[in-house]
Amino acid sequence: MSRYRGSNSAGRAVAIVADVMAFILGLWILMYLLDANRANDLVRFVHDAADWLAGWSRDLFTFDEAWARVVAGYGLAALVYLFVGHAVANRLGRH
Repeated sequence: MSRYRGSNSAGRAVAIVADVMAFILGLWILMYLLDANRANDLVRFVHDAADWLAGWSRDLFTFDEAWARVVAGYGLAALVYLFVGHAVANRLGRH
């Protein structure tokens, strides 16, 4: 049985969108840490999508190390999308 019950599947859709957004952000963090080839089309697509999703948080922190800025900025966005998305999904699932 789904966690988001009811005949309305809006809660499930919101949760899936939040999960996909967080996945893209997490994938970019992983690609960055593993020094993925930025000339690759997939890497470029993930980077562009993650930049757009984390536009509000990617330059929020000013750590000296670039990897720490990436993990903190993009990671914060991923956590916020997961938290807010699943909170909204749970709220929609109650109605």
